[in-house]
Amino acid sequence: MTVALKKGVIMPERIYIFDTTLRDGEQSPGYTMNTQEKIRVAKQLEALGVDIIEAGFPIASEGDFEAVRQIASTIKNSEVAGLARANNEDIDRAWEAIKVAAKPRIHTFISTSDIHLKYQFRKTRDEILKIAVAAVKRAKSYTDNVEFSAMDATRSDWDYLCKVFAEVIDAGAVIINVPDTVGYAVPEEFGRLIKYITEHVPNISQAIISVHCHNDLGLAVANSIAAIQNGARQIECTINGIGERAGNAALEEIAMILKTRKDIFDATTNIITEKIYPTSRLITSITGVPVQPNKAIVGANAFAHESGIHQDGLLKSKLTYEIMTPESVGIPKSSLILGKHSGRHAFKDRIESLGYSLTEKELNSAFKRFKALADVKKNVYDEDIEMIIMDELYKVPEKYKLIYLHVSCGNFTVPTATVKLEIDGNIHQDVDVGDGPVDATYKVIKRLVKTNSKLLKFSVNSITKDMDAQGEVFVKLEEKGKIAIGKGADTDIIVASAKAYINALNRLEYIKHTKE
Repeated sequence: MTVALKKGVIMPERIYIFDTTLRDGEQSPGYTMNTQEKIRVAKQLEALGVDIIEAGFPIASEGDFEAVRQIASTIKNSEVAGLARANNEDIDRAWEAIKVAAKPRIHTFISTSDIHLKYQFRKTRDEILKIAVAAVKRAKSYTDNVEFSAMDATRSDWDYLCKVFAEVIDAGAVIINVPDTVGYAVPEEFGRLIKYITEHVPNISQAIISVHCHNDLGLAVANSIAAIQNGARQIECTINGIGERAGNAALEEIAMILKTRKDIFDATTNIITEKIYPTSRLITSITGVPVQPNKAIVGANAFAHESGIHQDGLLKSKLTYEIMTPESVGIPKSSLILGKHSGRHAFKDRIESLGYSLTEKELNSAFKRFKALADVKKNVYDEDIEMIIMDELYKVPEKYKLIYLHVSCGNFTVPTATVKLEIDGNIHQDVDVGDGPVDATYKVIKRLVKTNSKLLKFSVNSITKDMDAQGEVFVKLEEKGKIAIGKGADTDIIVASAKAYINALNRLEYIKHTKE
């Protein structure tokens, strides 16, 4: 797994990282993003060192097309790929979206498994082969950078799969992708398939072998690693492992396996691992879907040690129970560094060390909010700062503002909420009761703003661990097909809930008056 250079120098094999967070990840339930959010994610992926960013599926909708087009015009260092089914309309539309990119790629696909051919496409193997070749030739007429995917490859006949790959390479494909579309394969089997392809596709040296593994059996990362061991040089993955059903191979896990186990894998990626955690947090903040605490690399417990035996070992040597450092993935060694006496310079330095870049206006606004929080909270953690940053980066015009909230509740008290809002510059106030304090608060807000939106999701997380920790609340609203995610944070969870609801209402109002 090494490449020999001049004078006997041996260099690790380069593994290309193809990130599909904005395509496969974004199309899974709960992870929808608007164009501006997608652009911010794309910029972060570029900063992370991702080689190829799959920006979306341009034919899917006008919104998806516009998002891909804007990402293509923004990103300069990473390749930008547009997905297209194996037909002229999809391919033409994909090219129209990505042609402005500094490094465009068309990624076209069709199924090769007999299961899909019989029940989904209702075509013969020969018909599918002709469609695949024609699609690659069509894409090749636009760009030399063409990737072909054989959907459901792991349930396909291996010899037929190799025949398809050989012909699409002859037609101009320079990357051939082997997707485990339904997460069916196991590592030993998948590794053998990749090796079989390297040995039975006569022109395989003219293309890079890529893999795209799903996690239905929890084996997406393991299968991807097995593929690398057997000749794959591009891995398709997502931040936090998000994606269809059980998700995709997690980018952060792939990158850290290769970095941590250099004794086994003489392979390297361009990923700047210190930017992994900020990227993970960005996805969480935008989608409102938290990472499970025990998630490898980026979970809240990934570097937490509660066992006395483990703590004893760590105090003597970090090597006893940590195979990598928190700093290596962008988690600061010490979260508790800022308080009410901290200055603007220290605050700015902390933001930059967390991997964020703010304009002067955003920085000034964020610093004011930080000082206000530090006055009411004993300890200000990085997670608190990140929540402030996210609020600044994703501001929308505030049609509705929370002025006053008072709630009374208890086991012998009917939950009652009094809310005062500023709506388009005018003050409105009302009171209502509910099943609980949040329900009562939301009833008042809903009546004051006269919204017909439906609450689809409500989730609460503790940002930090102290008794005075901020509560982080995410809500998702839907009205006439428009969906908005709102988030709010406060040391009072009811206030955080009100902020999240109002934030979502403001976003919904913003979305109604934009093309998206």
